Amino acid sequence: MGDDSALSRIPGVLHRPEQLSQAQRLFHGRGCGYPGLEHVTIDWLPPVALIHLYAPEPAAAVAALARDLAQALPTSRSVQLQHRYRPDGPVEVVLGETITQLAASEGDLEYQVSLGRARNTGLFLDMRNGRRWVQQHSQGWRILNLFAYTCGFSVAAVAGGAQAVMNVDMSSPALSIGRANHRLNQQPTDRVGFEKLDIFKSFGRLKRRGPFDLLICDPPTFQRGSVDVARDYPKILRRLDQFMAPGATLMLCLNAPTLDREFLLDHMTELAPRYALSEEVHPPEVFVEAEGKGLRILIYRDR
Repeated sequence: MGDDSALSRIPGVLHRPEQLSQAQRLFHGRGCGYPGLEHVTIDWLPPVALIHLYAPEPAAAVAALARDLAQALPTSRSVQLQHRYRPDGPVEVVLGETITQLAASEGDLEYQVSLGRARNTGLFLDMRNGRRWVQQHSQGWRILNLFAYTCGFSVAAVAGGAQAVMNVDMSSPALSIGRANHRLNQQPTDRVGFEKLDIFKSFGRLKRRGPFDLLICDPPTFQRGSVDVARDYPKILRRLDQFMAPGATLMLCLNAPTLDREFLLDHMTELAPRYALSEEVHPPEVFVEAEGKGLRILIYRDR
């Protein structure tokens, strides 16, 4: 690869997967740990290597990187590029086959992934350890999954023996994929609910459906007309007593560039002092965060 592009440095720091069958991030420049590569991430969604660019790069440099990825991943059948700096986030095939649908493996579970249909694939790889935590701690629990998206947490919870799961999201298509994810894993859904609701107008409904033993709250940073995490997260925290059971556990997630863990710590102290911070679930090691930002997953338990 030529030296005229920062992309030429990526092969030397690329995360090499021990298990080629598992979906995972291979390179995370967004955490500012690699100067000059803050605009690049690379995911391995077997058999597809997916490059995300948040700023343009020369086509020749991208093609050279694609060849390096194909060589590093012997089971790769396709290297694709998503232009995240464009509003619709289009995806193009740089090398190999055109693959738009696949089932991504994570541990003993699988999740539907779509390439080129939306800006996001349907599976957030930085949340892998969070899903694992849910699978390990859900036995017998009644779970409320807010901002459920494609219900990855729900799949993990059912695999972990959850008594019941209520998935809440404003997107019907995302919840439909959530149902498909349960079917993909041959999981019964008689104890799983899928509710298309505006959470901030539905606290009464959550109260009637509760109480819950585990809250999973993973809001988007911002969605025009529906969610502004800095403004809206406290609205949930101050109402926990309405729908959480005594002795409940909270998984509070935050992935906002302008907010850090102190945002959650301070609001929990003010709005929900009965809960104590128990542990923090960290993303996979490949998600290097040089500035202390990135995904935060805090586990709180009722005192």
